[in-house]
Amino acid sequence: MRVDPIRSHGVQLLQSHSREEAGWTIVEVAGQLDVATAPEFRQVLLEAQYGGASQVLVDVAGIEFVDSMGLGVLIGAHKRARSHDGAALVLARPSERMRHLLALTGLDTVLVTVADPDEVLGARS
Repeated sequence: MRVDPIRSHGVQLLQSHSREEAGWTIVEVAGQLDVATAPEFRQVLLEAQYGGASQVLVDVAGIEFVDSMGLGVLIGAHKRARSHDGAALVLARPSERMRHLLALTGLDTVLVTVADPDEVLGARS
């Protein structure tokens, strides 16, 4: 498992953990996904998409805040996944607030979301 704290001016704003499971790269994120953390989070997703499994599940349950830069990172990752055969990007466990934001922006019809990671990972033993 890889842990990447993302900091701005010494304050941790976003933390991510990456691991492989059932042929997927799982990236768990917690904190704020905004203008301060978006560039670093983009790098985390690039490494997940090109350095591991071509299927990436991003567990966003721990996201407290997302701004337009954060959404842009997710859209970019979605576009990269669509441009490669067999690749996928799935957002798991979005909060009510995040689901509302995705609906307001129309991204709920673009980004794949699931309430439970097992919907894509399959039953765990």
